[in-house]
Amino acid sequence: MIESIVGVAEIYCFRRDLKEKREAATMIGGARVRLNGWQQAAVAVGSAVGALLDPRRADLIAALGETTGKPAFERIVQRMKSSPEGRAILLEQPRVISANVGHAWDLPPNTFGAAYAKFMGSRNFSPDDRPPVRFMETDELAYVAMRAREVHDFWHTLFDLPTNLMGESALKVIEFQQMYLPMCLMSVIGGSVRFNEKQRKLFFQHYFPWAIRAGMQSTELMCIYYEKHFHEDLEDVRRKWGITPAPAAPKQTQAAAASPGLVEKP
Repeated sequence: MIESIVGVAEIYCFRRDLKEKREAATMIGGARVRLNGWQQAAVAVGSAVGALLDPRRADLIAALGETTGKPAFERIVQRMKSSPEGRAILLEQPRVISANVGHAWDLPPNTFGAAYAKFMGSRNFSPDDRPPVRFMETDELAYVAMRAREVHDFWHTLFDLPTNLMGESALKVIEFQQMYLPMCLMSVIGGSVRFNEKQRKLFFQHYFPWAIRAGMQSTELMCIYYEKHFHEDLEDVRRKWGITPAPAAPKQTQAAAASPGLVEKP
């Protein structure tokens, strides 16, 4: 039964081909799939079950975000339109791909760009590895969904969060505070289910309260043209955007922070 539900989602979550990796436009909207009501519900349910069973399935996590997130993305668009940098992002539609952010690797070590490059390089991540947007109805919504996906690693850098299950769950709390995407809330619930008892206690006593405060105190994260701030000092941009990095875990519980080594790219 579960396999058949997940299979429905996988039918619609087609594997990326080489053309999608080469063509930025294809990743945003060229391969979009229009779904009727029952198909959207089926993909949402199948993606949720599949992502819970295997959090490494970035394609299913992405599909879940798209099929359940239209109202949230519409609100994000309106907030971006009320911000100078947000309007510039919507107008220029910058992409976080290697061709556009590769210069970050050459910036001084104190800069935001260098910190991002170090984060990506230390994990052997590529900005080109994000799954394409499939299920958004308009080009504008598709772009904003892609933008939210692509700036995820900027947020890891700014909030100083690892990519293990603990770090991903904490960042999803911040993302939910900022965007109100149902997928973020479901990811937190799914992540907490996978914690062992000590990890769950550490998360809800230490990281969860911090993430709630951090999400509320920081500026509108989707309204920041991050690429134009690469050359600025990392601590300066954190202060400017009201970002508080994650606190270190209490020494007596650091061993419990060794969450399952699942690297997620939602």
